Amino acid sequence: KTDVMNLLESAGFSRSNPYYIVKQGKINELAIAPDSQRLKLLREVAGTRVYDERREESKVILQETEGKRGKINELLQDIEERLHTLEEETKELKEFQELDRTKRSLEYTIYDKGLREAQSKIKQLEVRHQEFADTANSQKASMAKLANKIEECEAEVQSTTQKKEILVNEQQDLYEERQELIKKRTNLELDVSDLTDNVQNDRSVQESNKNELQQLKLTITNTEVELNKLTPIYEKHKEAELLYTSRLRICDQLLSQIYAKQGRGTAYKSKEERDAWINREMKLLQKSLADKKSEMAAVVDVVNKAQTSLAAIEAEVEERNRNVESRKVAIDESRKFIASLRQKLDEALDRRKELWREEHSVDQSLHTVEESLKSTERNLMIKAPKAISRGLESLKRVVSEKRIRGVYGPLIENFRSRERFFTAIEVTAGNRLFHVIVDTDRTAAQILNHFNHMKLPGEISFMPLNKLSSKDMQFPDSPDAVPIIQRLECDEKFKPALKQVFGKTLLCRNIEYASKIAKEQDLDCVTLDGDQISHRGALTGGYHDERVSRLALQHKIWQLQDELDILVKKSSQVKKDIQDILSDAL
Repeated sequence: KTDVMNLLESAGFSRSNPYYIVKQGKINELAIAPDSQRLKLLREVAGTRVYDERREESKVILQETEGKRGKINELLQDIEERLHTLEEETKELKEFQELDRTKRSLEYTIYDKGLREAQSKIKQLEVRHQEFADTANSQKASMAKLANKIEECEAEVQSTTQKKEILVNEQQDLYEERQELIKKRTNLELDVSDLTDNVQNDRSVQESNKNELQQLKLTITNTEVELNKLTPIYEKHKEAELLYTSRLRICDQLLSQIYAKQGRGTAYKSKEERDAWINREMKLLQKSLADKKSEMAAVVDVVNKAQTSLAAIEAEVEERNRNVESRKVAIDESRKFIASLRQKLDEALDRRKELWREEHSVDQSLHTVEESLKSTERNLMIKAPKAISRGLESLKRVVSEKRIRGVYGPLIENFRSRERFFTAIEVTAGNRLFHVIVDTDRTAAQILNHFNHMKLPGEISFMPLNKLSSKDMQFPDSPDAVPIIQRLECDEKFKPALKQVFGKTLLCRNIEYASKIAKEQDLDCVTLDGDQISHRGALTGGYHDERVSRLALQHKIWQLQDELDILVKKSSQVKKDIQDILSDAL
């Protein structure tokens, strides 16, 4: 029954669908169809076509089965051959396993012995490695000391070279000064010789003048003695002369009167005529007497004036003598003052020469320090990536040309630390040391606009202080670990920038403790040797050459800047001293 139902379903009849739809025209087509087509339709309805198709499929399956059977027989034959081979191989395998166990036991014995020997050698090597590490550390320290000593020697050689140049210049100046002094000395020797001759001549003249003076004094003394002797006689003779002269004058008058009387007696005819002549003579004599009196008063007046003028002249002479003495004293004081001024001038000239030499030395030192500063700054820029160094140079240009305020420079320029922490700080910060600190993000945007407008090369990263915010971390209290930010010194306003870079990093004593802290506290750790352990588990380390440290170069830049400031102040002071000396000399 099931087969029949299956057969009918294969022919298109089903129990679940008792209704069948016959297409339009299908019956007419069957009525007019030929016998062969109707036979075919009947065979199809009866299910013989399905049987034929399945028979053909079965034949194909039988053929395939026969082929597979042959292949299976061949495969069975191969399997039997393989089984025979495997049985032989099983015997060999058992023998091999026995031998292999023996081999592995022997190898284990050998490996165990080798392991023990290797472990002992490893221990020896670890001891030697520790010794080599200690030696390497000591050699590294000695190399650092030698490097520092070499730098000191180079600096000393450089300073010695400068001193040599200064001494050569001083030697040249001293040689020229010596030549000038030799000329002056020669001239002074000639002057001294002339002055000595003049002094000798003056002394001889002075001796002769002294002799003449003594002779004159002696003559004057003798003359005064004789004059004193002759003065009374002269006075007596002068009085006698005056007496005789007055008597002679009286006699002449009497004689004249007598002659006049004799003449008048014959000259005048009458008494009236004589009286008239006498009256005229009297008038003439009275007039003459009045004239003589006036002349005498004038002479007395002239004598009084002469005496007064003589007294004034004598007083003036005495005053002039006093003035001459005072002027001699003033001249002596002036000569002393001129000598002191000449001495001060010589001292001022010597001081000026010393200041010139000192100025030349300071200028040379200033030039050397400036060159060293520029070289150190170039070396520091070389340590940074090329794009960053170009960006920093462009930043300096923009800030200088546009006069932008609020730019505090790279991070490396805004904090200080001790030299022993340089390696740990550099490893922690990396290229963030060259991030530029600015006051606000507006300043950073302004600088970037100028960068784009001026098409300047390089790249630059900003740290605007108004946008930086960092939480205070809770660090473990341990003597073997300390927050690295506590080993940095900076201005209070730059603390947010430092916390941004170093705020989550611990400085640990060794790498083992650093690994432990990084796992337990979820913090980044770094050792003094520069081994870095991330809180994510990554470990970074290796050798760090302290001679090429960027922080060491920055520390040297600060030292050179301080030295440069001192030299600039010293140069200004020396120039001021020279100017003061010149003004005092004028």
